[in-house]
Amino acid sequence: MTSQTGNQNAQSAPKTLSSLKEAVLYAIGLHKNRQLDAAEAMYRRILEIAPKQPDALHYLGMIRFQRGRTEEAVSLLLQAIEQVPDCADFYNDIGFIFSSTGNVDAAIESFSRAIERTPERADLHNNLGTVLQIRGDVDNAESAFRRAIELDAGHFRAYNNLGLLCASRNDAQAAEQHYLASINLRPLHPDGYRLLGSAYCTSGQLEQAAEVFRTWMARQPDNPMARHYYSACSGVAVPERATDDYIEQSFDQYASSFEEQLKVRLCYRGDLIVAALLKYLPAPAKQFDILDAGCGTGLCGPLVAAHAARLVGVDLSAGMLLKAEGKECYDQLVKMELTAYLRSPELASSWDVILLADTLCYFGPLQGVLSAAHGALRPGGLLVFSVEEGGERALPAGHVLNHHGRYAHDPGYVCTCLENAGFGILDVESITLRAEWGNPVPGLIVVGRAS
Repeated sequence: MTSQTGNQNAQSAPKTLSSLKEAVLYAIGLHKNRQLDAAEAMYRRILEIAPKQPDALHYLGMIRFQRGRTEEAVSLLLQAIEQVPDCADFYNDIGFIFSSTGNVDAAIESFSRAIERTPERADLHNNLGTVLQIRGDVDNAESAFRRAIELDAGHFRAYNNLGLLCASRNDAQAAEQHYLASINLRPLHPDGYRLLGSAYCTSGQLEQAAEVFRTWMARQPDNPMARHYYSACSGVAVPERATDDYIEQSFDQYASSFEEQLKVRLCYRGDLIVAALLKYLPAPAKQFDILDAGCGTGLCGPLVAAHAARLVGVDLSAGMLLKAEGKECYDQLVKMELTAYLRSPELASSWDVILLADTLCYFGPLQGVLSAAHGALRPGGLLVFSVEEGGERALPAGHVLNHHGRYAHDPGYVCTCLENAGFGILDVESITLRAEWGNPVPGLIVVGRAS
């Protein structure tokens, strides 16, 4: 697989390192600077010399996890734990890996073992509370969050998690108070604003939500997430699509836990989008050139790989592409805005299939991106995509930026854009795409064929 997401500016390793400890510290420095290729190479060199070096095992495991290689990551962390059984950090990090992949019971056990070794660490109690809440053990989750705050009164993440827990109990007032506490503790961190504003949106208090996002924007005028959510709530300066910097920042931030959020908390059904496509494909024989446009962490890649002579993923988030790399099914991964990629002259009429799963919800007007997709497809090529549906609301422009930050579209508008772009419509299916704060999000899966 080739990739355009690597560490092109990685520093060269010094010719000599006076000790193994110095080599480990050097590799960790590369890792912290996101020079993952160089850091991984250094960790492996260290392990060639000292196969049981625990820090190299630990951090190499974390890089493999960043790259989506979960099984390798777990194996390396377990080896590190075998060398240093009393290290709470090792248990904490393997617990995080288990949590991010939905292995909740293993995560709870790992965080509990970390707490046994260092019971006064607030972050460990907060992490345990998070997975207890996912399992539905709300009372013990609350105890864990409150214990984190007892140990560290400035633990803003525990306040946010308490807010989410109260929201799950329909105690909106308590949830809002916890989010406010988080904002007061960390006035430049995005999570408190995002959660408080979303809580107000959910309860229909749009003016209050807009004021939260306005305050955030005033404190961080260059923050693209603040601008985007303020526009979504206020209707002021609504962009035609989510900006590149908003997509990069928001998805890079959540890349490590993205799949767990989609599958466990949001009940996302990306497999339905691929199922709609497969109705119009013959038996798999690795015969098609397939573009996964807006591929994210690569959830759809393994589902279409058997049909792909060539499978390419494109996305704006480097963090997401690292995860997609771990699926080991893409021939190439490209960091680029997808419309610009589709319009690349060298890619005209290059694809048999273009897949846009949960991607066009970040676009308002669709004509441009659908026309670009038509130009990139070969005659007779297939396009399959999902959009959030505007429901029964009047959408004079055919689309609207919802309060949660994604666009919804009118079915008639979608079909008109598709036909104007040169597609014949094969199928339009109404589905539930995901849950949003416990409520189903209606959507459409659309399949078109290029003329």
